[in-house]
Amino acid sequence: MIVTGFGGAALLGTALLCLPVATTAAKPVDLLTALFTATSAVCLTGLVIVDTAAHWSVFGEVVIALLVQVGGLGIMTMATLMTVLLSGRLGLRARLFAQAETKALSMADVRRLLRNIVLFSLIVEAVVTVVLTARFAIGYGEPLGRAAYLGAFHAISAFNNAGFALWPDSLVRFVTDPWICVTIAIAVIVGGLGFPVVFEVLRSWRRPGRWSLLTRITLGVSGALLVVSIGIFTVTEWRNPGTLGPLDDSGKLLAGFFTAVMPRSSGFNTIDLAQMHPSSWLATDLLMFVGGGSAGTAGGIKVTTFGLLAFVIWAELRGETSVNIGHRRVAEATLRQAITLATISTVTVAVCTYAMLVLTDHDLDEVLFEVVSAFATVGLSTGMTADATPAGHVLLTVLMFIGRIGPLTVGSALALRERTRRYELPEERVIVG
Repeated sequence: MIVTGFGGAALLGTALLCLPVATTAAKPVDLLTALFTATSAVCLTGLVIVDTAAHWSVFGEVVIALLVQVGGLGIMTMATLMTVLLSGRLGLRARLFAQAETKALSMADVRRLLRNIVLFSLIVEAVVTVVLTARFAIGYGEPLGRAAYLGAFHAISAFNNAGFALWPDSLVRFVTDPWICVTIAIAVIVGGLGFPVVFEVLRSWRRPGRWSLLTRITLGVSGALLVVSIGIFTVTEWRNPGTLGPLDDSGKLLAGFFTAVMPRSSGFNTIDLAQMHPSSWLATDLLMFVGGGSAGTAGGIKVTTFGLLAFVIWAELRGETSVNIGHRRVAEATLRQAITLATISTVTVAVCTYAMLVLTDHDLDEVLFEVVSAFATVGLSTGMTADATPAGHVLLTVLMFIGRIGPLTVGSALALRERTRRYELPEERVIVG
């Protein structure tokens, strides 16, 4: 169902973008460009091989925005439905555990939950639209209609972590504008946390001690990664003449904050990524691979998976036989699923990086950056995507599709295939390391 839904949306978007009315030249675009753009939009990635504002007409831009909206609502509702499905397909003990952790109690709650998802999405996008519209109209002299169009497009793109922008340099021209940068960054963070977490925080913000393990891991790991990444980018790029160097101190701090938020799964940028130090590229690769929260618009392996792996390592170093987080013991099946998902994702990135190196003449650090960005549905780019060969574009298209539906479908499949063995084989220890 997930594969068919996203595949159908991408194909429909491709057909619409192939229409002559979708381009500024009023001529049909080639199939690969339309397919790449439609897949990037519905998978909430933001990678492009043509300039969005220069190549696509208003009709084409509206199609892209609608695909982003459909993709965002689709991944969130699909994740919610899979949660309810899993809680009904598992055994009684696992079902009670899933209900307690996700707060999705029964099929009777699905309609209300999906309604809340849609309403919350539209409300957040409307608020962001109003702020951006006012800033574009008052601060930059845009006509009210044009300002509202720019505000709505970028609000949809930001909240859904898509990263499509209507300027060829993304948001570089607004690098020192806190009204635009902070507003978009907050929209990206809220959309990337995941709706189970957002709803629980809104419902029980006065009683954090009652938050579920999912919420505590998501907020804790996301906050820690954000603080560390702000420090890394700000310190590393502080004197770089191609990025933060020309800015004043307040501008450097704002740009460092914005650059640290975007790798969670949004492709906006306010500095030239191609001019960043290789160490900053590597840090961005790691942040993009981790991604954002579960059941949200962010991609990657998710911060919950990363957090569980960190606690597994900590428990093993301490010699503990179980993983305990916040007075709760994590189920072994959940830990195995996290390890499996992270391993499959790592292998996928490695294989596609090798294939991309064969198909292009770019260096490893550039290729790895683009591959991770596509797989984690981030959309950040050093400029290699536009220069890639048609075969490279096809590979990135497939990778964006896998990166969007892969973690959800693999995680669901692993949970649904859980079986209890009626017997145990003799144990034998194997040397590790």
